[in-house]
Amino acid sequence: MATRALIALAALAVALTTAAAPAEGRGCVSAKATTAHASKRQIVRATLCQLNHTRASHGLSRLRLNKKLSRAARRHARDMARRNYFSHDTLGGGSFLDRIRRTGYLRGAHSWIVGENLAWGSKGYSRPEVIMRMWMHSPGHRANILNASFREIGIGVAYDAPVRHGGRPAGTYATDFGAKH
Repeated sequence: MATRALIALAALAVALTTAAAPAEGRGCVSAKATTAHASKRQIVRATLCQLNHTRASHGLSRLRLNKKLSRAARRHARDMARRNYFSHDTLGGGSFLDRIRRTGYLRGAHSWIVGENLAWGSKGYSRPEVIMRMWMHSPGHRANILNASFREIGIGVAYDAPVRHGGRPAGTYATDFGAKH
């Protein structure tokens, strides 16, 4: 199942590479940089910028980076790249909710909502603007990005592919969305 999803995501990436860059992402520093030409901090900032431009163009509030959500996202991106899998569930069966809970993000919350988007790409497909384009053309990923309830995000990027021989340079992205009250 994960292999089929990976193939579908890769096919979508190929189909979208000829599409024009989204207008809402213009002006984001490093949005066109591959993982070979930018630091992880630059890639994270460019991804956040792309997300917030897209949300703003739909009349939604900006997402703020959250350290605990970022820790969950970073750990998952690294784990997928290191252990060669691509899934919301870890190889041990843990879900993104389990990972977010372990950071303490939900502690003390009366109510909350969380979501997760994953992506990966090699070479030019590792650019934040291409990853964003793929997410916006995928109904589930788009729904998370345009969910007005989300207020915070964690972004993790591993500079490797979650599959053997995934190409270089590569980037595996995990974004954990959240809001709590």
